[in-house]
Amino acid sequence: MTTGGPRVRATFWLLDAPDSLRSQSRRMPDGTGLGWFSLGGEPVRDRAPVAAFQDADFNSEARHVVSHTFISHVRYASTGAPDVHNSHPFVMDDRLFAHNGVVRGVDVLDSWLTDVDRAPIQGQTDSEFVFAYITAEIRRQGDTASGLIAAVRRIAAELPIFALNILLAESGRLWALRYPDTHELWVIAPHLTEPGAERHLGAGREQGQVKVARHRESTPACVLASERLDDDPGWRLLDPGELLVLDGMEASSVFPFDAPAHPLTAADLSGAESTSQA
Repeated sequence: MTTGGPRVRATFWLLDAPDSLRSQSRRMPDGTGLGWFSLGGEPVRDRAPVAAFQDADFNSEARHVVSHTFISHVRYASTGAPDVHNSHPFVMDDRLFAHNGVVRGVDVLDSWLTDVDRAPIQGQTDSEFVFAYITAEIRRQGDTASGLIAAVRRIAAELPIFALNILLAESGRLWALRYPDTHELWVIAPHLTEPGAERHLGAGREQGQVKVARHRESTPACVLASERLDDDPGWRLLDPGELLVLDGMEASSVFPFDAPAHPLTAADLSGAESTSQA
C-alpha cells in the first residue's frame, strides 16, 4: 500500500479485512514480513519464519506502524526452508521487494552477479536472487525502472519461469508487475477516511464494521494484493505483463515484456513448488 506521501496505518488490510494478510497466513504459514519507510526515508522491515496470525510483533506493528508505503508478505516455502532470511520483504539499496512465483536457475542467476551484487544475499530463495539481480541492473542502468525492466527481460529470455509477480518500493515510488498471467495481482485506490468512518466487513464474516484508519483528512491510497482483500467492487485485476508504476500517487502502466521464452506449467513444478503456488 502507498499513499504517495501522507503517513498512515495499514491495520485494516493487514489484520481486519475479510481476506487480510493475517487470514491468508493460515494457508501460508512459513514466513511473515512487514516493511515500511521511516521518517527519513530509510526502509525498515521485520520478518519471522512463523505465520502472521501467530506473530505478536506482526500484529502489534500492523496496528501501530505509520508510513506512506507498506510491503507485506506471507510465505509458503517452495525454495529455501522456513527461515528468517528467506522471509520477504527483502531490502537492498534502500528498496523493499517481495515476489510471488517460481524462477528456476538460481545458479545461473548467481553467475550474473558480482561479489558486490551478491553481498546482501542472506537466504536461499529464488526471490532474493531475482532481487539481487534487479538491484545490480538498477545500479548499471542508473534508473530504477530501466534496471527493473532490463533484469526481467533477461530473466524471461534465459530462465524457466512459472510466475514473476513483483512489488518493488522505494521512498516515494512503487512498481508492481504481474508476469505473465499465471497469478493474479489486484489493485484498488480507496480513500482512507476520517476518524470514525468505517468499512464494512465482507460476506462470510460476522456482522459488523471495522475502522480503516485514523486520519484527520480523507487520504487517497493505492493497495495492491495477490488476492482481493475485501468485497469492494473497485478492485481491478492487472493485465498479464502489466508493470504498474506509482510515482507518488501518479499511476501509469507499461507493457515492456515479451512472453517468457521458457514458461513452466503446473505439471513442471515439484511437490513443494506446486503446493506453494496453488
